[in-house]
Amino acid sequence: MQHIQNDIKQNQFSHAYLLYGEERYLKNQYTMRLRKAMCSEDDQMNVNIYTGKDISVPQIIDQAETLPFLAERRVIFISDSGLFKSGGEQLAEYLQNPCETTFFVFTESEVDKRSKLYKVVHDKGYAAEFSVQDEATLMRWIAGALAKENKKITQNTVHLFLEKTGVDMENIQMELEKLICYCGDREIVTSEDVETICTTRVNNHIFDMIDAIGNGKTSQALQLYYDLLTLKEPPMRILFLIARQCNLLLQAKKLRAQGFDAKAIAPKIGVPPFAAGKYLTQAGRFQTATLRRAVEQCVAAEEAVKNGRMNDMMSVEILILTVLNQKVT
Repeated sequence: MQHIQNDIKQNQFSHAYLLYGEERYLKNQYTMRLRKAMCSEDDQMNVNIYTGKDISVPQIIDQAETLPFLAERRVIFISDSGLFKSGGEQLAEYLQNPCETTFFVFTESEVDKRSKLYKVVHDKGYAAEFSVQDEATLMRWIAGALAKENKKITQNTVHLFLEKTGVDMENIQMELEKLICYCGDREIVTSEDVETICTTRVNNHIFDMIDAIGNGKTSQALQLYYDLLTLKEPPMRILFLIARQCNLLLQAKKLRAQGFDAKAIAPKIGVPPFAAGKYLTQAGRFQTATLRRAVEQCVAAEEAVKNGRMNDMMSVEILILTVLNQKVT
């Protein structure tokens, strides 16, 4: 990212930038910084924006060959095109020798580093990967954002906040804005503030649902399921998340049996380090065979719904009542 900052500071830009990865917030932030630096704020004549997989590469190339009107450069922004996985060969050829006054900024979620377009942009421009940030980075960012508003937060409260928001910085930013407004003039952000104002992710509801089942509280598990339906969550998405959660618990249980601690298990199963302990605790409430069968039954339930043998809403209810609630010794 420092490369982009230096280019902006020196007002010297590469002809192509690729911003890719899972972290949308950072991609958007750096895309906006490049746009602000490379184009006049009110310039609509020399800024071209293309989004999605149905864009026309020949049309983009024609646009790229058009000289800027009363400006130093023409900037073409292309997002979520999929061209870095397939179909980008023609654009790759063009970028070998582009119009001197035309610049490209690509933003993509996934890329194939073996693709010709990626190699050209990497060699002749700059490619930056924006991956999900680690716990320490997110905690510093949250504390810094609150400090700008003259507010403080403890480490335990930050952990609670992240449990609710997840690690998506875009979601964190929205929840921070709500939290700051809610706290008003108060300096200290408390756990009660977080519990009151921050939206709990669907994944957290799934975690609580599995926790209730592990504790033998089937009625509570069903109520959490009905709450998700009230929030307009599709039953099939809930089923997918239950399967994902059970699979994570199964992995965590196996890794613990192999001697790994929570810190080592977290990156292996793809959860934040501060949450790994909770996953291990929850996994301990189930036998390995129970979790394995639960994953298998989730797959079977999905097939039954797709084949029309079972109602989607009922399939999850049956899963909660019969499969997950069976203790295997």
